[in-house]
Amino acid sequence: MKWTTSMSLLTVIALSCFPTRGYGADARDVPIVSPEAVADYVYAVVESHRAFYTTHVVQPLEEQGVAKAGAEWSTQKNTIPLPVQVINETSQKFSAKFNGLRYQLISQWPINVKNAPRDQIDKSSLESLSMRPERPTSRIIKMEDQTYFRAIYPDIAVSQACVSCHNSHPNSPKRDFQVGDIMGGLIIEFPVESR
Repeated sequence: MKWTTSMSLLTVIALSCFPTRGYGADARDVPIVSPEAVADYVYAVVESHRAFYTTHVVQPLEEQGVAKAGAEWSTQKNTIPLPVQVINETSQKFSAKFNGLRYQLISQWPINVKNAPRDQIDKSSLESLSMRPERPTSRIIKMEDQTYFRAIYPDIAVSQACVSCHNSHPNSPKRDFQVGDIMGGLIIEFPVESR
C-alpha cells in the first residue's frame, strides 16, 4: 500500500537525523538532533497517517456502507483494519527492517488488553498527559542492557468514527468519549547512545 510505504520512508528520513558512524562522514560534520526532535518527527508522521486513514478512509467507507473497520479484517469480507491495527502492524513491519524503533498506541481504557500500559512508567505517563496534553512525556530508560529514549504523546479522538467505535464496542471499559478527548497515548521509543 502506498501510505505504508510513505510512512516507512518518512520515518527513515526522520531517523537519518541521528548521528552516524562510518559511511565516510566525520562525526564532527554530522549535526546532532535531540531525541526529543526525532520523536516529534516520528510522531508527526505516524499521527498524520493515522488521522488521514481514520477521516478519509474509515469514516467515509463506514458512512457509505461499503466496509467497516474491524479487528478481523484479514478474514472478514468488507472489513478494513482498525486505525490501532494500522499503527501497530506498521510498527512491527518497520521494526523488522530497522531494529530498535517502535511505536504503539496504548490506553488506560483498552479494548484489547495488548494495548494496555506495559508498566508503571506508561501508566504515570498517561496520567500526566491527561493533565498536560500539550507536551509529550519523555525519559531515558534501560531495557535489556540497552538505553532507549521513550516518549508518549496524547492519542486524541480525531473523528466521530473513533468515538463511535470505542463507545459502542462490547469490550470497551469507557463509553463516553467525545471527539477531541484523549483516548490514550502513542509510545515512540528507540535506542540512543550515551554521549
